[in-house]
Amino acid sequence: MSPIQAAKIGDYLKALDALKDDNRLRGLRPRAGIDFASNDYLALASAPRLKNAISAALETGTPIGAGGSRLLRGNCEEHEGLEAEAAQFFRAETALFFGAGYVANFAVLTTLPQRGDLLVLDSLVHASIHEGARAGRAEIRISAHNDPQSVENTIRDWRAKGGAGRVWIVVESLYSMDGDFAPLAELIVIADRHDAFLMVDEAHATGVFGEQGRGLAASYEGRENLVIVHTCGKALGAAGALVTTTRVLRDFMVNRCRPFIFATAPSPLMAVAVREALLILQDEPERQQRLASLVTFTHREIIARGGLTRSDSQIVPYVVGDNARAMRLASALQARGFDIRGIRPPTVPAGTARLRISLTLNVGEHDVRAMLDALMEEVRGEIS
Repeated sequence: MSPIQAAKIGDYLKALDALKDDNRLRGLRPRAGIDFASNDYLALASAPRLKNAISAALETGTPIGAGGSRLLRGNCEEHEGLEAEAAQFFRAETALFFGAGYVANFAVLTTLPQRGDLLVLDSLVHASIHEGARAGRAEIRISAHNDPQSVENTIRDWRAKGGAGRVWIVVESLYSMDGDFAPLAELIVIADRHDAFLMVDEAHATGVFGEQGRGLAASYEGRENLVIVHTCGKALGAAGALVTTTRVLRDFMVNRCRPFIFATAPSPLMAVAVREALLILQDEPERQQRLASLVTFTHREIIARGGLTRSDSQIVPYVVGDNARAMRLASALQARGFDIRGIRPPTVPAGTARLRISLTLNVGEHDVRAMLDALMEEVRGEIS
């Protein structure tokens, strides 16, 4: 490597070395072992019905790519059909389809909150929400995690200092790294009291919670001050995301949302897959029931063993704290045939590196028992 080349990449190499020294250097690896890492909660990613729906669509001429943005020639009947059926399924006025959950969160937060507005973000919301907030026009405040009083105090303090715009409260209904739930009922009351909007990211709840998998915010759908993001790449087994909201806000996004206007539309085949996934939620409620039973079983096994913390959801964190130790435990479990990944900052707060154990219908009770036994053996082996 020449001195000129070294100078060009030197800062990047230093940054990578710093990550390695802190046990935070990431790398890609193929999937292997029993699935305790994915978000394929209902095992729909490889479901025959999704495969058959896509095959049938190809046979009848559905294109693989949209070929352009939705406002040009990329607006396919598959997109519009999905949005109409999704609005009906989620009992919302309208829906708008995006290529990914990250894009949907970013799109909403860079389009709907205006200059002079206030965004109140729960401290543990997803990176896409933080990025969208920073790229948007509104002021940003961070509230304590799952603390309605903190949200209330943040809004009152902002108003007292002259804030006069609209308030947007932004939360996840189910937090992806802790497996805990947002206090939605209390947040709705706060939003109403302050004439605020509530934006709820249902990424890890859609398909898993609520009647027929409509999510934890299902009972509030249809409200004028509510925007919900339903990710399609997790329990629904496909890709993309649906933003459900009022027609006025949807029309505003179609006209003003740059990630919608200037992006090639999602594959029409993904729209077909998501439509089929929504039908599966309605036709096969046993999937949701089986997952709920597996979650109950797992947390019962956790209590019986001790030493682990239950979360009451399909996401089970084992907080280790130290980055290196979290990665050693993850590697040990992977060597024993369990695909469990270590999660480190900045994905989680500093000092809370963990194993994120994900429960899906890709595993059974026998797998859960074996995994928990292996985890406890590895933990005890570290102590001895």
